[in-house]
Amino acid sequence: MNAEKRAEIFRRLQKANPSPKTELEHRTPFELLVAVILSAQATDKGVNLATRELYEHANTPAEILALGQSGLEEYIKTIGLYRMKAKNIVATCRILIQEHGGKVPQTREALEALPGVGRKTANVVLNVAFGQPTIAVDTHIFRVANRTNLAPGKDPLEVEQRLLKVVPDEFKLHAHHWLILHGRYVCVARKPHCPACIIRDLCEYKAKTKDEAQGARTESRLVTAPKRVGTTAAKRKVKQSV
Repeated sequence: MNAEKRAEIFRRLQKANPSPKTELEHRTPFELLVAVILSAQATDKGVNLATRELYEHANTPAEILALGQSGLEEYIKTIGLYRMKAKNIVATCRILIQEHGGKVPQTREALEALPGVGRKTANVVLNVAFGQPTIAVDTHIFRVANRTNLAPGKDPLEVEQRLLKVVPDEFKLHAHHWLILHGRYVCVARKPHCPACIIRDLCEYKAKTKDEAQGARTESRLVTAPKRVGTTAAKRKVKQSV
């Protein structure tokens, strides 16, 4: 795929959704960090259901550390792998208090040193919480990058490195969200909604689907649906910024 085609893909995604947002509800960098840790092998919807109640009772490292692992588990037991995630979150809270003054660090090295935090989680926090132009590659972005031929790679790290190389600087800040939302709602795994795709003519996927009826239904809910996510969290009063 040539550079002009890549640039046009992001121009169109930007025009359709100028200010994309994460679907994980949060009010502080710490709430985001916890939500992203919980989101591994879980849906954003499921995480939001759990964290809405959790954050009303504990939304700082000290408060969650006071809950302890068993106390935290009660709030997140509907999420897959919740015991291991609770263990990691409590350990992370302890490190944040002891080594970072209760604040979420703003470097990849410090973030990846936290229990339960890998490269993808670190990239999400750096991008969403601190406005750094990182690109976290999850299953959706990995699929879109390879299927469209935007930035093909054999593993998430290779795709991330290629995206950082080929995405024009002006689009890097929001590239992660545009691609993840495109993969979540349009370029889905089993049967992509190609008729509704705004970059269909630029995509180099040879097996494009032709279900026009499905495309019409999908088109009516694209982009606008993700924009509404997080409004509930935004209305809640922040107890303490971290």
